[in-house]
Amino acid sequence: MAGLEIPAWDPETALLIGTILLEAVVLYVGYGGLERLFGPYLVDLLVGGEENAR
Repeated sequence: MAGLEIPAWDPETALLIGTILLEAVVLYVGYGGLERLFGPYLVDLLVGGEENAR
């Protein structure tokens, strides 16, 4: 039966997928933290405050 076989998991492939997912989570959390820290400062710097941002 062509195409219906279940592929065997290669440990190296599983490690690579896990590493990529971990990196994505770290970047997501890291960029969220940077936005929280520097976001208000950048809004003030670029547009003169949140009341002027539309």
